Amino acid sequence: MSMTAVEEQETEELRDFRENWKREVREKQSLQQASQDSVDPTAASPNQASGSEARAHHHSSRLQSLNDALEVYVRAVKHEQASELDEALRLYRQAFRMDPNVDRAYHLREQRLSRAPETSHGAEAAMSVRPHAENRIAGSIEPEVDDGVIHVKPLSLSSHHPGRQVSGMLARIVADFPLSLSFEPEDEKEPPYLRRLPDELLVHILSYLGVSAIERFARVSRKARIMTLDTIIWRSFVETIYKPPQISPEEDLDDIVDNYSSDYRRVYIERPRVRLDGVYIAVCHYIRQGLSENAWVNISHLITYHRYLRFYPNGQVISLLANEEHEPQHVITVLRPTLRMKGFYIGTWKLSGLTVHISNLADPSDPNARYSFQMTLTLRSRPLGRWNRLEFNEYESIKLEDGEATPLALKNERPFWFSKVRSYTVVAG
Repeated sequence: MSMTAVEEQETEELRDFRENWKREVREKQSLQQASQDSVDPTAASPNQASGSEARAHHHSSRLQSLNDALEVYVRAVKHEQASELDEALRLYRQAFRMDPNVDRAYHLREQRLSRAPETSHGAEAAMSVRPHAENRIAGSIEPEVDDGVIHVKPLSLSSHHPGRQVSGMLARIVADFPLSLSFEPEDEKEPPYLRRLPDELLVHILSYLGVSAIERFARVSRKARIMTLDTIIWRSFVETIYKPPQISPEEDLDDIVDNYSSDYRRVYIERPRVRLDGVYIAVCHYIRQGLSENAWVNISHLITYHRYLRFYPNGQVISLLANEEHEPQHVITVLRPTLRMKGFYIGTWKLSGLTVHISNLADPSDPNARYSFQMTLTLRSRPLGRWNRLEFNEYESIKLEDGEATPLALKNERPFWFSKVRSYTVVAG
């Protein structure tokens, strides 16, 4: 038999073997598919079951590891409080090696304990780690924009520190403070004198201070910050300031406070108000061409003038237009309703949202004046809570005979900026 015939015979046998093998494989696959279809479809496959068990085991192991790390972290905190810094540092390192997020878990646990009743089982709650706890503790923040003013309404802190209503971004910060706070002296050898004062007496003392002094005191410590959040302090400011013409006669102060989660401090900071403890000053410039005997020389004069606005709580406002001969430091000392000089006017004002309406500006020294003036300005705050900028919207002259209004050019006018004056004996605005 030739080699070609042998190769053809082997090729035929190999082809038959391959076809038989493929047929057997297809039959086995069809049998396996039929057996799988006959099984309950709700039952999980072995691979799925093993995967679920693996994930559950991994999650359980991770929780156990985090709880162990928490135990070590708590021991480290105790050693640090006992001034055993070497041992505390060793335990801190060990805890972070066990879980890099152990510090966050510890702070979340402390927050839950501070909110839980004293009769609850603190030990069990201390070692439990629940997912998404940070989101539940922080609360939701929903900013609302109303007439250009941002109102933030997250959680309130009245339950954390009774008697002190605080909301907004500050509530998230103060929520981390423990319930038990006290004044600690910078020098441990010095006695803590402030501890001798009852909280009620300290709040009463703070109520006699200005806003700037209160906020400076709040930066001393966490205890000081909590004390300055007392409703008594900020309620007196709000009730003194927010009345006509700062608000319209139709508005009710209680309704305004409710819009700010009953947080009087937020009302004082976020609610627009015209400042009464100083003067708004606008520095304006323009260029006037001069005369020259030489045709090759052009002379230009830079002219500077100032506008002043001083508001009073009874709805009266005084306006002064003065040139550069009258320096602001001299004008401020005499800027009162009894002043009589060129460019001096007295009128009335009211605040509506962010708009300041000034009307009936007239020269008190000229009872036969034919014209009065009115302004419309927008109140701004840089930064929030200062309310220290007034921008011109309209400036008109009013003919008293027929009430005809004529717009005046605002080309050279600049915004007013607030300057506090200590000698102005009015309630801080």
